[in-house]
Amino acid sequence: MKPQVIFQSLGLMDYQEAWDYQEKLFKGTIDLKIRARNGEDVGPTKNYLLFVEHPHVYTLGKSGDASHLLLNNSELSEHHAQFYKINRGGDITYHGPGQLVGYPIFDLDHFFPDIHKYMRLLEESVIQTLKEYGVESGRVEGLTGVWIDGDKPTARKICAMGVKSSRWVTMHGIGFNINSDLSYFSHIVPCGIQDKAVTSLQQELGRKIDMQEVSEILKVKMAEQFGFEYVNE
Repeated sequence: MKPQVIFQSLGLMDYQEAWDYQEKLFKGTIDLKIRARNGEDVGPTKNYLLFVEHPHVYTLGKSGDASHLLLNNSELSEHHAQFYKINRGGDITYHGPGQLVGYPIFDLDHFFPDIHKYMRLLEESVIQTLKEYGVESGRVEGLTGVWIDGDKPTARKICAMGVKSSRWVTMHGIGFNINSDLSYFSHIVPCGIQDKAVTSLQQELGRKIDMQEVSEILKVKMAEQFGFEYVNE
């Protein structure tokens, strides 16, 4: 039987609100696993996939360098952007309108207890989504995320990744640049990488992209890569 995933589209949501919601699902799942391990009959845990867009926001992972944010507090206000230090891995990144953010809250005991494989399948889901638009992409050795021309001086990142896991439960996820305002990336050292550019699907194709269309394709590709099926809550 395939693992089951509950999909929720959250629309445009404040970063803190979405983070709090993730934490609620994440901690609830971990609590169930602890109770089950202690012998309680609590039933199976649930898996969630959240898609969302955020207003302009910069987030710094727990291993990140705060100097990679190039704006002070007043400049953040001028750009109508917020800043959060958060509990995922990775360095600094940007989220904003036109970027499709995916947050899988998966209990990997339903899939496989392997974070490396989990990250690679997230990347592959995006790579296969980009293929639907005729855009070839891939990985860069030693770096996470999805890249175009990754092995060339013109390498540019189209999807960033940063996750947290505990007891094989995941949270945080991917930021996939669709119609993103790329000027906001000029105010950070993206993911701590100084020598590579950032791009979007809109920039690669030279036209605005239907976000809902990308969302539907990515949903299908994720189900294919991870071998799950979508169910209603």
